[in-house]
Amino acid sequence: MNPHQATLPLRFGVMYDCRRTPDSSMSMTDVYDATINQAVLADQLGFDHVWFTEHHFLADGYLPAFQPLAGAIAARTENIRISTDIALMPLYHPIRLAEELAILDHISHGRMEFGIGMGYVPEEFAAFGVPLKNRVSMTEEGIQILRLAWADEPFSFSGKRYTLTDIDVHPKPVQPGGPPLWIAAMSTPGALRAARFETNLLPQGKRADVLDPYREAVKQTGANPMDRRVGIIRSFYVTDDRERDWPTIRNAERFRMSVYTDFMEATPDDYGWREPGGIPQGAFMGTVDECVAEIVHFVREFGITDIASSGLPPGVDPDFMARNLDRLATDVLPQVRNQLG
Repeated sequence: MNPHQATLPLRFGVMYDCRRTPDSSMSMTDVYDATINQAVLADQLGFDHVWFTEHHFLADGYLPAFQPLAGAIAARTENIRISTDIALMPLYHPIRLAEELAILDHISHGRMEFGIGMGYVPEEFAAFGVPLKNRVSMTEEGIQILRLAWADEPFSFSGKRYTLTDIDVHPKPVQPGGPPLWIAAMSTPGALRAARFETNLLPQGKRADVLDPYREAVKQTGANPMDRRVGIIRSFYVTDDRERDWPTIRNAERFRMSVYTDFMEATPDDYGWREPGGIPQGAFMGTVDECVAEIVHFVREFGITDIASSGLPPGVDPDFMARNLDRLATDVLPQVRNQLG
């Protein structure tokens, strides 16, 4: 067995950021309608999860609030799990967030998870009146407060950023202890934070800086790192005619990724996100057999347990993407799971 292969079964889902290109014939209302309808289709096709991303103040409509959309999808689906990759933890008050996630857990009958990021875009923090320099402590205290809020007893908390006295959040989530938590990491400190807080990992950047330190830190606690979930956004597109289909997807992916270049130029951090050694996140298009081979290799090479493929890339026809989901579910994923065992 590959030493990096996880002991947990692969979960494959869809990711939404709800963006539209300037020349799109779809309104933002159309985008949300298509997103909800496609999530229902993904649930019917047996996909494992829906993930939402979050950013603010972008003219393309980039999803700024996952909770309303999560609630709408939770109410219309039955099995698919719902999470974020990621929500910007310092921009939420943790008590309000604990309440909202608990309600979403009830609407979904216990299908919520929650992916946490610290954020890195100065404009977003400035607009919300949150000092960028406080994001580490706000994130770490926020995680502690979420867990305390979802426990059975009232609690008090005294930290650098939050002081709470005799708080008892209701309703409690359906899932004991609350929705499973994930932490996103683009550097070693983030990876060690995920290990310390005993969460699943959403790695980005260099394997040597993120994935390997996380697994080593989990191992040092006595736990098996291959029993932890490791999730990533990477899009897969099935085609029988790459020359015909690739230009559409290439343009959508270029538009989708262009914003991150601007973000990385604005942030004071140096994540080295495009340097060699990074965990692949580029879109992949190929035949059924090529997609099967790439997903199996990717999972085995990095010990990935969760993949989220773009459901509605900006500017792409929802019908095209519905056909892609159907082919992934019908032709690709059964073979992937059979090969992974």
